[in-house]
Formats: sequence, structure tokens, C-alpha cells
Amino acid sequence: MACFTHHANPMIPMNTYRLLLAAVLLMRGPLPLPAWQVGPAQPGKPARTVHPTHTGRVTFAATDIPPGKHQPADFLTAYALTPRSQLYMTVFLGKPLLEHLRELAPERTAAALDSLGSYQFTFYVDDQRVNVVNMPPGNVETATKRTETIVRKPLIARPRQRTWGESIWNIFLMSGGQQALTEGKHTFKLEIRPFLQLPQRITGKVIAEGRLEMDVRLDPAIDPATVQLQTPQPYAGLAVSHEKFDVNRIRALKGNTDAYVFKDIASVVVLKNGKLLIEEYFNGADRNTLHDVRSVGKSFASTAAGIAIGEGFLKSENQSLKEFYNLKQFANRSPQKDNCTLKDLLTMRAAFEGNDDERESAGNEEKMYPTADWVKFTLDLPVDSPRPAGEWHYFTAGVVLLGDILHRRVPGGLEQYTDRKLFAPLGITQYKWQYTPQKVVNTAGGIRMNALDFAKYGQLYQNGGKWNGKQLIPKAWVDKTFTRHEAVPGRKNEYYGYLFWNRTYQVNGRAYETYYCSGNGGNKIFIFKDQPLVVVVTARAFNTPYAHAQVDKMMEEYILPATLGKE
Repeated sequence: MACFTHHANPMIPMNTYRLLLAAVLLMRGPLPLPAWQVGPAQPGKPARTVHPTHTGRVTFAATDIPPGKHQPADFLTAYALTPRSQLYMTVFLGKPLLEHLRELAPERTAAALDSLGSYQFTFYVDDQRVNVVNMPPGNVETATKRTETIVRKPLIARPRQRTWGESIWNIFLMSGGQQALTEGKHTFKLEIRPFLQLPQRITGKVIAEGRLEMDVRLDPAIDPATVQLQTPQPYAGLAVSHEKFDVNRIRALKGNTDAYVFKDIASVVVLKNGKLLIEEYFNGADRNTLHDVRSVGKSFASTAAGIAIGEGFLKSENQSLKEFYNLKQFANRSPQKDNCTLKDLLTMRAAFEGNDDERESAGNEEKMYPTADWVKFTLDLPVDSPRPAGEWHYFTAGVVLLGDILHRRVPGGLEQYTDRKLFAPLGITQYKWQYTPQKVVNTAGGIRMNALDFAKYGQLYQNGGKWNGKQLIPKAWVDKTFTRHEAVPGRKNEYYGYLFWNRTYQVNGRAYETYYCSGNGGNKIFIFKDQPLVVVVTARAFNTPYAHAQVDKMMEEYILPATLGKE
């Protein structure tokens, strides 16, 4: 089970943002290798030839056209790029890729050409080259390279299909395409060449190309008067608020979400002064939907640690790993590992060589998930000597380690403990954990519950750890959690607490600081420091570049201006 994360949370200019909404992200980890759409073929021979009038063309269509079903009218010459657009390409080659690669290096064996060669895609807008995408050789199957003469891939699909076609489109957008494809009319062109990495790159001539007149319309007009908001109803533990808010602004938010300008959103819930002010659902979700919020679940590990310390099952967050494990039994023993503290795990500053933002890092989470024992995987890691001591780095495996320590120390194990001490007092009964291979609740992320129960969790922190007059989380722990322990490298004025993020939004020239949980796909629980607001956004934009950026836009341009009130 992989718990994908997405940590980048940049502020993106409007024209950049709108085009990112049309893309899917290049997935972390190896790209999928779907079979090419071909008929039976003899080994080493093309599966079929294509009609001479199509050879060397990249054609575009608004729907997926099966092989052999192409009609001239299906191929687009003009296209409107809207928030709900789909765009498919079909490439007609005169011969398979291997034959083109053989022309570049005839002395190489077929096996060598398979391992070293692939497709190169060059993108143009208005006859200006925007960028070049080199498909990694390993992402195209050997059989594909040797037999395929028709390539069919979506560039934009609804719902997303997670193919390399969507990936190269997304890379194009992120590498200058979004700036080039401003609102209005443009000419789009795509060229395909073979290339070999020897290790220097050798590129062949164009083997297929296509042009498309593109009308970019990613900013639909929304009439708030035509949008109906849901009227919140009481929920266990949450009364309905009757405070005023900017209804038209929230209608505009809902209209843009329904129009798919804000993509893959499942819910938006706002509590003000502890009461339910706004409750909206999208894309088939409702009050009972259990949302997959990914790394939002990390924050629950921090909560459990604070409760366990308050009850004496842990002494403090300053305890070191050598108090919980016999580290002599694990690889790469070092004093830094012995002295790594729970606080280091809570603040993402542990000395382990593990960084989820670096694909090649030994401790990257994607290398942990396939292993049989995630705790052993983590404790076997070396320490990261090249990185400055104490520097922040996103380290999911460290939160798994924290969860294992909690599971060992609290009575009944971590699942029963959190139910008794946290969920039952909050009235949360419908939820689901994911588990490690050792059947311990997975604190890397993935707990599922409905949006209103996530809102109650956020309100618990807004209340300083108190619920219905009972102190569930020690107030001192909430204060420590909501402290800027570490600056997040590469981000301006963003910080990290105890498995909570920190940032400040700017609205109408004023600053509004928030601590928040964050998970892949754009899942958030915001607790504002100086405002009586809790905001929950759940979403399914997993592994996309727009997931977090669009939530920032929703907050700064819609939710906060609508709910802050006049000051």
C-alpha cells in the first residue's frame, strides 16, 4: 500500500494556475507501462502499417477513438481548451520505434537500443518552442518499441487515467506551457523524434508531428445568482451557525467548483466560533463520505503523542530512540541515530537519510512501502551526513517510527488508545485506519472519516485541546504543536510545528496565520491562530500540481474573504 504525498504548496500566478487545472501530474515513482493498442504481430515486425495519408502525423481528438475506427471528421483542426476538456492524441508511424533507433546507431544490438532509446516530444505554442520532454527509455515496453506503429494516449482525460501521455502534457504545462497558453487563440504543435542516451543524447529526425488551433477558455463566467448553497443541518457535536457571511462569494466558489475550475474537490466545511457555517459537497461526496486525506493522518500521530505524554506513557518528546529500540540489531548504527529524539520525528528534522522530496533518497517513502517491515526499513537507514544537522526534510518513515513507539507504549495499542482517548470523546464513530504490514495503524497517513468529523478534530485544537469541558489534549502540547519549530526550506514564511504545517494568508492587505494538516490531493484542515475559524477541504486531486495551489486560491479569494467579516 503506497500512501502518496504531495508537499509542494506554491502560490501560482493566475494564468499559470488555470492551465495547471488542465493537467495531470507526472506520478511519483515509475510511470505505468500499459500495453500498446496493436493487433497480433510476428516478432520483430510491425503489427500493421497505417494509411499513407496518415503516416508521420500526430492527430488530435476530443474523445478516445479505438484502433481502426478513425474517421477524418474525428481529427480536430480546432479545439477549445476548457476546464472540462479532454484531448487525445493518435500518432501514426511509418515503422516501429526500434527501426528509427537502429538508424541512429546501427552497430548497437536490438537489446541495447531497447534499453537506451525512447521518444522525444517537442512542444510549440504560436511557433515558439516551449519545451522538450524526453520519455525515459524504461517507460516504454520492449514489445512496444519493436512492433507498434500507432500510438494512442490521452493528453487530458476525465477522469484521469494516469498515463504517460497525461504526464508529458503536464510537464509541458509546468515547463512554460501554462505561460504560453494564455486565454484566447493559439497554435499548438507537437513534434516526435527518436533519441538514444549513449550517454550523450543522440536525437533523430521528426518521425511525426501535428498542429492544432487552440482556443483557451479556462475562465468561465459564473453567475452567483444561479448557484444554490446547501443549508447546513445540526451534526453530533456541532450546532449550526447563524452568523452572516458573503453568500455570493461562496456561491462563486461553488460555481467554479461545479464548473471544474477547481478540480477534484470533494467537500468544503467551515466552522466559525465552533459552529457549522458552511457545508458543501462535490463530485458525488456527501455527509457520510469517508475521505482519503493521505498525510493529514500524520497530524493524528502528533495528537496521540501529546495525549500519551500527558498520561505518562511517554516521558516527553525529548526521549531518544535508544530508549525504545535495541539499535545494535539494525544496520548503520551511529550516535546520531541513537540520540534521535521523538521531537526530531515530530518536527521532520531527524538525522536519517530519508527525504520524500528526493526520489533517490534511501529513505524515500516509496522505497518503504514495498518492504515487509516498515520499522526495520527505517531503523536500518544510514544517517544523512551531507545534509546540515537539524535541517528540515519531509520524512514519512519517521512518522511510521513514531506510530510504532506509541503502539508499543500505550495500553491496548495505538488503535484502541486513539479510539478511547480521542475519537469516542469527539463522537467520531465512523472512521477507517490503514495499517502497516505489522497491522499497526499507519501514521504515515490515510485515516478516513467524513468532513464534519475532520472539522471537529480541527475545532479541538482551536479550543486548546478541550471538548465539552474536558481536556482531551494537554494545553501545553497544543501550544508546543502550534509553534514554529522549523522553517521549511525553499518556501517563504512557511514553518513546521509538531506534524502540523504553518503559513500565513494575505487577504485585503491583512495577514491571517494558520496551522494546518495537509495531505496529497489538496486535503487540508486549517486552524486559524487569531480568528475563530476552522476550515476543512477534502479533495481527490492526487499527484497533481494544482492540488495544493487551488486550495490556496480558494482560501485567499473566496473562503477567507467571505467568512472573516468586516473589521
